[in-house]
Amino acid sequence: MSDVKRYIQKRKAKDPEFAKDFESGYEQFKIGVMLKQAREEAGLTQEELAARLNTKKTAISRIENHAEDIKLSTLEKFARALGKQLKLEVA
Repeated sequence: MSDVKRYIQKRKAKDPEFAKDFESGYEQFKIGVMLKQAREEAGLTQEELAARLNTKKTAISRIENHAEDIKLSTLEKFARALGKQLKLEVA
């Protein structure tokens, strides 16, 4: 286990508020990373994707870096613009 993972584990055990906020923040971060990876795999820059979505590069950056409260319809448009399908799973 890495030092970072140990720190997070200890902090979560000591601070329930940190644990709650960490999990929600991590999920938002993970969504943004997945969207960025999908864009890069499609060989597109933020500017090119923004043009496909009829929006600005700053909007794409905001989605990739701060994916909190992102609408499902936005995720679907993002995926379609990359030539992909959005798949959700409840586990």
